Amino acid sequence: MNLFSLIGDFSTFFFRSLFIPWKIRTSKGRILEQVYSIGIGSLPIIIIIAAFTGLVSTVQATYQMIGTVPRYIIGTTVGRMVLIELGPILTALMVSGRCASSMAAEIGTMRVTEQIDALEIMAIDPYRFLSLPRIVGTFISLPVLTIFAEFVALACGAVYAHYFLNIPFSVFSYGIIHFFSMRDFLGGLVKSLFFSIVIGASGCYFGFIVKGGAKEVGRAATYAVVTASILILVLDFLVAVVIFG
Repeated sequence: MNLFSLIGDFSTFFFRSLFIPWKIRTSKGRILEQVYSIGIGSLPIIIIIAAFTGLVSTVQATYQMIGTVPRYIIGTTVGRMVLIELGPILTALMVSGRCASSMAAEIGTMRVTEQIDALEIMAIDPYRFLSLPRIVGTFISLPVLTIFAEFVALACGAVYAHYFLNIPFSVFSYGIIHFFSMRDFLGGLVKSLFFSIVIGASGCYFGFIVKGGAKEVGRAATYAVVTASILILVLDFLVAVVIFG
């Protein structure tokens, strides 16, 4: 399959999964199940990643700037890095690694065991039953996880700055709040919305096209993560150019 054929098939799958007649009443349970699995299930790893993101950002900002700028600028720098870039993209990459592979493996297993064929025989649209709840669930969960990750990162950065770098909480938080821009915050959320779509769509797509057995299921999970990660980086650049360029 060449690149253009892959892009065409992926686009067709995406629109088929989302733009089909569906009712929230019949899909609500499966969507909530995915929100719980993706959102609550990803919290432990997101907390760990966000905490160390805040710590490393604070250390690096202090190393580069201390003695040359007022100390509150450390808070400003860390805040803007986390809100604009580190919070959204690291959260998306972690969710991609955890959830896109899981989606591809689950749906791929259903494909090779002919469970998807059984759904079609029972007149149940597999796109609405399997793909839509996962894509919508990711779309709901990822922005919330991103906001949570940003809060954890900034809190950990402030604690480290206070106890190890002699930068009081009031000074660090002043740098964050005084130079806070709603554009930075919303820009990061817009990124997370785009990221969520490619994570959900990649995981479901590579699961649906599995042919063969267990080896192909594992390969589909790998392709889902790699594709989602590349698309996340591409979209990160494109959205940054549009919003911040």
